[in-house]
Amino acid sequence: MAEPGAVRTDLRAITLILAGLAMLGPFSINAYLPSFNEMAAVLHTDRVALQLTISIYFAAFAFMSLWHGAISDALGRRTVVLAGLALYTLASLGCALATRIEQLWVLRALQGCSAGAGIVIGRAVVRDLHDGPLARRMMSQVVMLYGLAPAVAPLVGGALQVAFGWRAVFLFLALLAAGLFAAVALRLPETLPAAVRQPFKARALAAGYAELLRHRAFMVWACAYALMFGAFFVYVLSAPVFLMQHLGLGEADFIWLFGPATAGLIGGSALAGRYAVRWSGDKTLVRAFGVMAAATVYNLAVCVAAPRGAVWYVAYVFVFNLGMSLAIPTLTMRALDCVPARRGTGSSVQLFVQTGFNAFIAAVLAPLAWGSPLSLAIAAAGLWLCAGLAVLLASRLARAPQA
Repeated sequence: MAEPGAVRTDLRAITLILAGLAMLGPFSINAYLPSFNEMAAVLHTDRVALQLTISIYFAAFAFMSLWHGAISDALGRRTVVLAGLALYTLASLGCALATRIEQLWVLRALQGCSAGAGIVIGRAVVRDLHDGPLARRMMSQVVMLYGLAPAVAPLVGGALQVAFGWRAVFLFLALLAAGLFAAVALRLPETLPAAVRQPFKARALAAGYAELLRHRAFMVWACAYALMFGAFFVYVLSAPVFLMQHLGLGEADFIWLFGPATAGLIGGSALAGRYAVRWSGDKTLVRAFGVMAAATVYNLAVCVAAPRGAVWYVAYVFVFNLGMSLAIPTLTMRALDCVPARRGTGSSVQLFVQTGFNAFIAAVLAPLAWGSPLSLAIAAAGLWLCAGLAVLLASRLARAPQA
């Protein structure tokens, strides 16, 4: 493990590396979407089969998110991140060389298995280095940089598609992962001392997961995060219908959704970092959910009034994401603080809950809700309300002794 002084003097580099690791997931999903038409022609397949490459990626990502943290609790943070990046690089190169859709399914599963290592372990690294306001500040900086990915990824993918074709997108992902591998190898110290690592044994792992699943406060904090994020993500998953069918925009106009979403994520994360020391965690959550409440009420009112013009509808995404990203660092740290001896495993379970719920939204909730702007607004409002209730419950449980 690096000396404490060495870790502290390089926090800016560590923050940039953790943000880059977190960005790998959104790039894996959004960067190749503009290439679907050419991929369908070259691979002699249809959009349904290509859509399955996203579902397979999500399934593999969710499954492995349960293991990345536990393995890092046993072997150390750096080892697992480096192994994940190496596998992701090879899988991306394989995608670039694929000649059949079945090959792409397998390779996307490998991408999903490896892409989550960085974001899962990154959360644990933050908590290894800091606690309290300093942890929230560092986490907010990571989220702020990460917030660029959903908007930048389709733009980069679209430019590569126009200039070089779909295989260039996967070559870019391979180069991105290779660059992150070099950065981790050179600049990310080991933050988990060998003396406090957990044994990687079946019985110990089962006991660790059982402990987390029984920890009511931890699980409710994790569900609160997933529900809150879902109130935004339902719009991402409904983007083609919402933008093109309901708002009358074109295929090149997705920036109308992802632009405000990114601006809100960055703005809220900047606020979270600035006021991490001044505001307590409770005060931060009250103000963050107040901002989200205002966005939710506005969104419902706009959808009932049904004015013309896309700007009226996408304003919700900006304001809601401002409040959401203000809350993310506190929600993340509150959950991990419930399980100080198993932060890696706790981060895994957090991400598994969020990814699993995202899959439910993709498969069930979004198709049910995207019939009209008002039905989407009602679904988002319901998710936000459930998130708020979960925060209240988790706060109460955290103050009570665990059974």
